[in-house]
Amino acid sequence: MQSEAQLSSTFYDTTCPNALSTIRTAIRTAVSRERRMAASLIRLHFHDCFVNGCDASILLDDAPSIISEKNAINNFKSIRGYEVIDNAKSLVESICPGVVSCADIVAVAARDASFAVGGPSWTVKLGRRDSSTASLSLPEVESNLPSFRDSLENLLSLFASKGLSARDMVALSGSHTIGQASCVTFHDRIYNNQSDVDAGFASTRRRQCPISGGDGNLAPLDLVTPNSFDNNYFKNLIQKKGLLESDQILFSAGGSTNDVVNEYSKNPTKFKSDFAAGMIKMGDISPLTASQGIIRTVCNAVN
Repeated sequence: MQSEAQLSSTFYDTTCPNALSTIRTAIRTAVSRERRMAASLIRLHFHDCFVNGCDASILLDDAPSIISEKNAINNFKSIRGYEVIDNAKSLVESICPGVVSCADIVAVAARDASFAVGGPSWTVKLGRRDSSTASLSLPEVESNLPSFRDSLENLLSLFASKGLSARDMVALSGSHTIGQASCVTFHDRIYNNQSDVDAGFASTRRRQCPISGGDGNLAPLDLVTPNSFDNNYFKNLIQKKGLLESDQILFSAGGSTNDVVNEYSKNPTKFKSDFAAGMIKMGDISPLTASQGIIRTVCNAVN
């Protein structure tokens, strides 16, 4: 599963010494134009790594021999930031053609995006190579990604299958301190009068999410500080103000992850350090290294 030994933070020090600063500038520019892009870039890395490892397969468009992962239900019209990665890649290609992989750019972009909105930074291990194909089928993609309706057991088991612990799962879910979700993903939660949702919160969210129609309307995943990377996400869960079912399930009656949510709600420093550690572990999922894979010239096609 994991291949830490073959990845190194100094991988491009001699072959493309300005790669990381070039990527950082591109990501900072994109996030300064639209704060939400920070959340989108973190999610892009996550959805790449969970399907066949961190190999930039999510970036490939449909082709005669490729079924694009972009069309999977968990990704279609919801994964964003492809053009930001494409831009960073073209800038890096202009200084070091054929050296830096799209997979590494996606990993570095997630780190730079986090830091740009007040989140933690971490040392990204490098040396991933790009896949020459995408996932074999859309059901395969969908079964490897979490759903907003997942039970706690399903989430824990999915993350465990990727080498990630329950604590990693809770910390990584904390990326929902930024970003937005569409009405279709939380509609049932705010209209079903469940015991695990605060009534005032549900009422507020219904204003932008009507009982029918408006599926694409957006709401912030963290209603308190939607554009800042902090621990309010966990405070919201304790108050039954998680936007998605898969958020609130992390803090529920008798739930096995309640203690971690409580801890992060009181200790933002611990949350940020665990988030950084979880992102490093996630970036280690099944990379292609050495003679495996390719270095794509453009990220959306094998060339």
